[in-house]
Amino acid sequence: MVFEAYDNSGVLLLRRTYFSIEGGFVVSGEGLQTTRSARPTNEKNVPYPFATATEMLSMAEQSGLSIAAMKRAKELAFQSEQSLNKGLDQLWETMNDCINRGLAHEGILPGGLKVKRRASKIGERLKAEKAQNSVGPMHANDWLSVFAMAVNEENAAGGRVVTAPTNGAAGVVPAVMRYLDYLHNEVGVDERRMFLLTSAAVGGVIKHNASISGAEVGCQGEVGSASAMAVAGAAAVLGGTPAQIGNAAEIALEHHLGMTCDSVAGLVQVPCIERNAFGAVKAMTAASLALRGDGTHFVRLDACIETMRQTGNDMSEKYKETGLGGLAVNVPEC
Repeated sequence: MVFEAYDNSGVLLLRRTYFSIEGGFVVSGEGLQTTRSARPTNEKNVPYPFATATEMLSMAEQSGLSIAAMKRAKELAFQSEQSLNKGLDQLWETMNDCINRGLAHEGILPGGLKVKRRASKIGERLKAEKAQNSVGPMHANDWLSVFAMAVNEENAAGGRVVTAPTNGAAGVVPAVMRYLDYLHNEVGVDERRMFLLTSAAVGGVIKHNASISGAEVGCQGEVGSASAMAVAGAAAVLGGTPAQIGNAAEIALEHHLGMTCDSVAGLVQVPCIERNAFGAVKAMTAASLALRGDGTHFVRLDACIETMRQTGNDMSEKYKETGLGGLAVNVPEC
């Protein structure tokens, strides 16, 4: 958000820029530079202290542990197993409840654009088709999309969501989790915990080395990061090796590079709701490609993350969360 003060003759007297860095935090332009250069430290030693994807995969190979197991060991340095499991289960419960609310509500979203909720009606049609054994060729994509849209319609209406990694990208991870839960009966409590721990590990590496903030790097940092997190969790649940998981995350993130943040009227509605649906579909496509390979990376995940950071730095601020470019200025407000 940019604040400018002018005198009576139109001369600019003062200009201040503030950035949302997600999680409810706002910093000035000067503060953003400090945030970028700061590296959080903690006096408490933790096992498997990976800061990059390369380190993460190397430690997994050396230890023989999964990414989820290493992330669990790190978390247990700060909390009990009972507390960790309770927190993971609560995250899934909150995500799942959000999807259910989104599928149950209809009407017009607040904000003035008069955007209609669509998830409920689409969901009802999909249920009816399934009951009649009339499943179409886009069945998987349809469910992924409707789950993601349900979450982001709730977000747009001020409902309770899980920032995974942000509010604007809150639908991707829940959609992929619900999709696996819906179509793969073998997914239970342990698999859901594995999913979230693996997603968190990948999301942490992205945030540490680049950004998850749309204000800083555009929507590639929000939906792109969410898609990489979601596919990491999905690949883990579907039996992927650490190398395959890293490959899957790279594929998902790579194909969001350069995505701008151009929400119409400054609302997280257009194109954000549908964008989460595409992030979920891309995640499962990336999982399919990676799991049919041996985990070999042509582009390393770290290189992809660094590319996102550089692209975000080069991107004009009008294509970030300012709403000064892209769809935000080319779609007339209703």
